[in-house]
Amino acid sequence: MKSSRKAAKHKKRPKHRTGKPTSPTQGASHGLKLAPVGAGPAAAPPGPRATRPHIPGYGIAAANEGRGLLPWSWAENRLTKSWNYWLATARPDGRPHVMPIWGLWYEGAFWFSTGEKTVKARNLALNPACVVCTERAEEAVVLEGVAEWVAASAALQPLWAAYHKKYEWDMKGTGFFKVRPRVAFGLIEKGELFTQTATRWIFS
Repeated sequence: MKSSRKAAKHKKRPKHRTGKPTSPTQGASHGLKLAPVGAGPAAAPPGPRATRPHIPGYGIAAANEGRGLLPWSWAENRLTKSWNYWLATARPDGRPHVMPIWGLWYEGAFWFSTGEKTVKARNLALNPACVVCTERAEEAVVLEGVAEWVAASAALQPLWAAYHKKYEWDMKGTGFFKVRPRVAFGLIEKGELFTQTATRWIFS
């Protein structure tokens, strides 16, 4: 495997928005309609099942209370636009290991590449369970999943093209880890939005 972090000229990273929301609801959805709490299957958007996370002691609203659940598109938007990500894996003795990485949210999974001798690659070879987090903790997406190694082949050409479009770095001929999500969390730091919109998505 090749490392994707060699010295290279890549396009200027887009700046984050700094404008403050004019209302709590606007800040929560950023123009996206919140899914109503307790909505039946007909009203639910396509994607994983949205529920309230269980976080004792933090005043998280009950499933039938609060401002509603965040739509999965809210999480996908941040998974797609994040430039850097945090990857957490476990060492053989159980100690955690966390490192920043580049990656892509692509066709319902998170993809990244790393050197085969890195700690994260060695950890995943023994224990594929991992956690991927977006870079902005104030609007965090936390994704728990299982990584599998996908060897380089012609089937990865669309992925290599998408990676090059994002980072302007050629990954042709390189294999990738594919993280299939099992559960994900969406958390907004701003005021009462943390307790009123906290969302957990469960994948079948």
